Amino acid sequence: MYDGWRDGGWGPGAWIAMGLMMLAFWGLVAAVVVYVVRNVGHRPSGPAASAGPDEALRILDERFARGEIDGDEYNQRRELLRSR
Repeated sequence: MYDGWRDGGWGPGAWIAMGLMMLAFWGLVAAVVVYVVRNVGHRPSGPAASAGPDEALRILDERFARGEIDGDEYNQRRELLRSR
């Protein structure tokens, strides 16, 4: 009698291991894609990243307009920025 499941083929453990390896492989591929999408072409943002002299003065003007700093501090920092 011929038994197709017992002809020297792989048992259920090998099939489970193959399934787990496929999950690990595709999980790794997904992790690499997420990493690349998040980090490639990423430039720092915010005031510190693009703070040239004009940008620094603009930020200082905004802080003064919002009332975060008083007139004396505004003038002192403005002169410091202009001297650079």
